[in-house]
Amino acid sequence: MAMSGGNPSSGLTNEINVTPMIDVLLVLLIIFMMVIPMSRKALDLQLPDPTPQPDQSGPPPSQIVLEVLPGNTFKINSQPVSKEELGKKLKEIYDPRPDKIIFVKGDPTVKYSDVIMAMDVARGAGVKVIAATPKDVK
Repeated sequence: MAMSGGNPSSGLTNEINVTPMIDVLLVLLIIFMMVIPMSRKALDLQLPDPTPQPDQSGPPPSQIVLEVLPGNTFKINSQPVSKEELGKKLKEIYDPRPDKIIFVKGDPTVKYSDVIMAMDVARGAGVKVIAATPKDVK
């Protein structure tokens, strides 16, 4: 509330002082401007070409495909691997290789967190590029 100082007969005037409210809004704006970019998380993936190549029947042997299957089982190029041995096996494969690329294929019934866990294990084993395999076209 503000008081007028010059005229004693006018009395008190009822006006809202909006300056503190504007200060609070500016502080909230600055807080949101700083928090929003920090809350964004991204996962770098290289997606395959959506148009399949008819002449290719499967990946060449130089490529490594990690399949995530139900029941905490995995396959590396069709070789079954348990969850406990996955990191060690991937490290054995990728230590001597100059190109550190892996293709991850998830079973439709597997939880998304299991696929992300497999990607994390692959990153820990030294993989630099993680790519997703295309859906099977029928």
